[in-house]
Amino acid sequence: MSRRIRRTPYTDKVIHHGVRGFSVVNHMLLPKAFEPTVEDDYWHLREHVQLWDVSCQRQVEIKGPDAARLVQLMTPRDLRQARVGQGLYIPLIDDRAGMINDPVLLKLSEDRFWLSIADSDVLLWAKGLAIGMALDVEVDEPDVFPLAVQGPKATELMASLFGGGIRDLPYFGFALFDVLGTRQVIARSGYSKQGGYEIYLEGGHLGEDLWDLIWGAGQSLEIRPGCPNLIERIEGGLMSYGNEFTRANNPLECGFGPLCYLGDDLDYIGKKALMEIASSGGPMQRLSGVRFGGDVTPACVKPFPVTSPHGETLGQITSGIYSPRLECNIGLSMILKSHWDHDTPLIVHTPDGQAREGTVSGVPF
Repeated sequence: MSRRIRRTPYTDKVIHHGVRGFSVVNHMLLPKAFEPTVEDDYWHLREHVQLWDVSCQRQVEIKGPDAARLVQLMTPRDLRQARVGQGLYIPLIDDRAGMINDPVLLKLSEDRFWLSIADSDVLLWAKGLAIGMALDVEVDEPDVFPLAVQGPKATELMASLFGGGIRDLPYFGFALFDVLGTRQVIARSGYSKQGGYEIYLEGGHLGEDLWDLIWGAGQSLEIRPGCPNLIERIEGGLMSYGNEFTRANNPLECGFGPLCYLGDDLDYIGKKALMEIASSGGPMQRLSGVRFGGDVTPACVKPFPVTSPHGETLGQITSGIYSPRLECNIGLSMILKSHWDHDTPLIVHTPDGQAREGTVSGVPF
């Protein structure tokens, strides 16, 4: 691995526990696989608890007198009622309403925010806006390395370590807890639908001690090292920036319409472009689920073309896999407006040469 790819405070631990490969997100290592198969990992995640190194979710810290103004300029979501201690899923868009990122926003105080980002360079985007608009803010990457505890036994494990207050956190809510003699942000969140928490560890030097603390306490709960699971992600309708959408897509296509404020009393970058899309009939395509048949699909290394039964191009599956629980292949795809209604028949063309019958599905599956 090149030294240009950043390791995390937990990298030595995941190697010790038998990681079978890495991906790279935000120039940082993300563990990709542990169990012999994705299915083994999937069933364990649904039944027990896992420890995930998700330090690649880099934090962009924005603080200062103009911090709230800058964050609001970056997103069409109305943040005026956001509370300290509240996490919010927000789309970030550019001047043409193209998706820049889809981070979780953590409001730490009235003038301090973290953007927990997906795989695109929000740090330089925010710095450029701040400098260009002469805003009174500091934009930087803090010494913060998220570690996730995911699965149905996560609450039991976390409460045993950090107290019963963990149970009171609302979804996406966060608070400060005592961790290794320090005060740390813990949020009820994570990149799975099985429930869990993310510890936003401030201080990378504490990384291995935090891993060992959670690992030891989780032994009676059948804890395993893990990572975002592709089957579980697709079943849950969890999108991946760079896969399901990019800057070529607008938030209405991605299903973020309810998060986009179009009233006259709020301004943000890309509002004019977004309003033009909304007033001209809305998006021409929309991210949808797809169920499709045949035997177990090959890996979706390249997108699978999706057509109508008559051969019209409708979209492409950007993430696809076989679901052992649903007993069919599933995927995520932008689908043209003419065919995006649920149960609309379509054909998925996989790289093994098969033309597989399928239907449009809602998400989560």
